[in-house]
Amino acid sequence: MAVGDGGRATYAPPLSGSFLGYGVDVRASLGGDLPADATIPLPVLITAWLRERCAVEVSRVELVPRDLPVSDCVSFGRQLAAEDCGLLVLGDGSTRHGPRSPGADDERSGPFDSSVHDLLAAADVDGLLGLDVELAAELGAQGRAAWQVLAGVPGPWRCSSAEFFAPFGVGYHVAVWERP
Repeated sequence: MAVGDGGRATYAPPLSGSFLGYGVDVRASLGGDLPADATIPLPVLITAWLRERCAVEVSRVELVPRDLPVSDCVSFGRQLAAEDCGLLVLGDGSTRHGPRSPGADDERSGPFDSSVHDLLAAADVDGLLGLDVELAAELGAQGRAAWQVLAGVPGPWRCSSAEFFAPFGVGYHVAVWERP
């Protein structure tokens, strides 16, 4: 199962889409052989693309609104925990890293994403739940709600790897959490 940013919506197999709207005509499928749907949101496409490369099944992709209150994120995480499956969480960091970023450059983006990286690397659920919702919105960090859904999934957790990249001025976090 996957959780990402994009309003309240659920996507499930069979489903196929294309990255054509993002500049490259690459098809991706959650399963089935349907014609590519050009309206599929990016987190769903990325989940489908990863599913094909990792040869795993994906039961569904749940999209959550980026302004979802923290308490609702936690409740949704606890609800998802009742399902016996892995969880892929998709969400961008700040979109304001540098003058060529999609958002205007903001000096707060570096410290914000550095903090998020440290929290993910430490599997610090309390820290993730304490992220400043308004600051995340100002910095275009669309992953805030999805990260807080993850923080609502009961642990304990440990992080086996965490990386951060900011190509084209957008912050991307990649972390792997496991049960000890």
